[in-house]
Amino acid sequence: MHDASLLGCVALLIGAVTAFSPTDSEFTFLLPAASKECFYQSAVRNGSIEIEYQVIAGAGMDVDFSIVSPQAIHLVSEFRRSDGVHMVEPTEAGDYQICFDNNFSRFSEKMVFFEVIMDSPANDGGADDEWAGLGEPESLLEYKLDDIKESMETVHRRLERSRQMQTVLRAFEARDRNLLEDNLWRVSFWSCVNLLVLLSVALTQVCSLRWLFSDRRRVCS
Repeated sequence: MHDASLLGCVALLIGAVTAFSPTDSEFTFLLPAASKECFYQSAVRNGSIEIEYQVIAGAGMDVDFSIVSPQAIHLVSEFRRSDGVHMVEPTEAGDYQICFDNNFSRFSEKMVFFEVIMDSPANDGGADDEWAGLGEPESLLEYKLDDIKESMETVHRRLERSRQMQTVLRAFEARDRNLLEDNLWRVSFWSCVNLLVLLSVALTQVCSLRWLFSDRRRVCS
């Protein structure tokens, strides 16, 4: 009997962790020059949306960014930014428009990474109902279900935040690597140009000195 209760509680704990999980999606795309790309994210009422973006490659490393609500209201508008984090809370029911604009750049394309984290209050409510229906068994290692639930929620939030931070750090690493590669190409190119200039100057100086000290008088015998 006790084993059956324990197995039931473990199954409920696993289901609760799944219910607490927010919807998380991330995407990396290439934004062509002189163009605009928009993405749509569905949301429920009284939830929250967290959007984080970074430009990880491209000249200038910047884009225009905007968020438009389902009622066509501009919630966020940023211009020539390389990164940003924005939270929309509470949300309205409908589709939110997330746009990246590169119209100001006529020749350079940009590589953009962004992450959308959705949190719906319905999931937490369902989990609470399941916990309330189970009750409080007296012989579950002398722990109350409320304490276990709170501990699991805390661990899950911290793990989820750690995963998000690792994703952001990977995006920063990709942006820094692209920047270093671009700088390496520039340094190599201008080093070659300077080397050619130095060789040309040295050759010119040698020719000039030889011309100055050469004896151009004719000797009559």
